[in-house]
Amino acid sequence: MLKQYFITAYDFTDAEALERRMAARPAHFAGARKLKESGNFLMGGAILSPEGKMIGSSLYMQFQNEEELQQWLGEEPYVTQKVWDKIEVKPFRVAEV
Repeated sequence: MLKQYFITAYDFTDAEALERRMAARPAHFAGARKLKESGNFLMGGAILSPEGKMIGSSLYMQFQNEEELQQWLGEEPYVTQKVWDKIEVKPFRVAEV
């Protein structure tokens, strides 16, 4: 059975943070499309400031185990290219309604 996770990741806040996000975005989206095809990516999107600026991400993901989750995080462009600063991962379960 796949384990589901709710991930909240806030971006770095330095002057170049948004520039890094935009540079990493195509690779991030390409990876998300592959994860969607494999069934790992359930839903996600940008967290916005009150002014509408992207300041982080929220994702609902599922993996076989914690090791697969950590492997994905280790390869995720927003991690490797220093977009996400604070990442919080919580177990989650999608409601069956």
